[in-house]
Amino acid sequence: MKAVGLAWYSLYTRTWLGYLFYRQQLRRARNRYPKGHSRTQPRLFNAHLCPPGVKVLPIPVLSDNYSYLIIDTQARLAVVVDPSDPQAVQASIEKEGVDLVAILCTHKHWDHSGGNRDLSRRHQDCRVYGSPQDGIPYLTHPLCHQDVVSVGRLQIRALATPGHTQGHLVYLLDGEPYKGPSCLFSGDLLFLSGCGRTFEGTAETMLSSLDTVLGLGDDTLLWPGHEYAEENLGFAGVVEPENLARERKMQWVQRQRMERKSTCPSTLGEERSYNPFLRTHCLVLQEALGPGPGPTGDDSYSRAELLEKLRRLKDLHKSK
Repeated sequence: MKAVGLAWYSLYTRTWLGYLFYRQQLRRARNRYPKGHSRTQPRLFNAHLCPPGVKVLPIPVLSDNYSYLIIDTQARLAVVVDPSDPQAVQASIEKEGVDLVAILCTHKHWDHSGGNRDLSRRHQDCRVYGSPQDGIPYLTHPLCHQDVVSVGRLQIRALATPGHTQGHLVYLLDGEPYKGPSCLFSGDLLFLSGCGRTFEGTAETMLSSLDTVLGLGDDTLLWPGHEYAEENLGFAGVVEPENLARERKMQWVQRQRMERKSTCPSTLGEERSYNPFLRTHCLVLQEALGPGPGPTGDDSYSRAELLEKLRRLKDLHKSK
């Protein structure tokens, strides 16, 4: 969800104005991007094996969101993450010839949960998963931290990552059953070179959630909830202008975006090298942000204070 003021956020999440705003977003995006805001490519893991592997299909929805169809290609069963636009998701389901059996919602915001009703009604055996703390529409199967959803050979673990919302979850697809990399579907917690705003928590809460995903392997593929790569890398260049990994990634992203190609996935190993919100332990960032928060400016930042300052600077950078 785009950056908004706290008063509007309260209306968006607690009244029907939020749903009406989402419907307006949906209409405008369908008119402006009839084929989606970005050109995406499915990722098929170990297609040469017998039985075949797993497919992850990014679906561009609204103006910059992504939904994801995760398919067990042997069983022809599918799970969708954050179905913002039920029409676009249904078109992908029909094209792939699969049965939708589960919806995984990272959080309650309409741009991630707006398709829950239509898809769960259309697919009568479809279960809607998410956090019971988050008020997710049409939730049928509440999840807690470390709960596992099993669909065919898909083993998907829910990880509690509060901060953006109180009940935000990310979903980790285990790569072992199909002999491929694990996949992290991060919603609005983590983006390529960015992180989500802390609407319902503190900097300490968000830092703890980011550390949860930092504990995953470097080869884990990151599938974020939005196409924010170019903007985020631009901000990262402000706070770490000499970071060569960021510069190389920016050049690649700019080439992708010139052709309206998607920039996902990245890997967590890559993100550790250039994403400032995952680098709050780095001395270079502390030096870049100037004097610490103490009365004399001599005190160093805690990691949470550094994250909070980075987030404030990012919001200012975005509004210019």
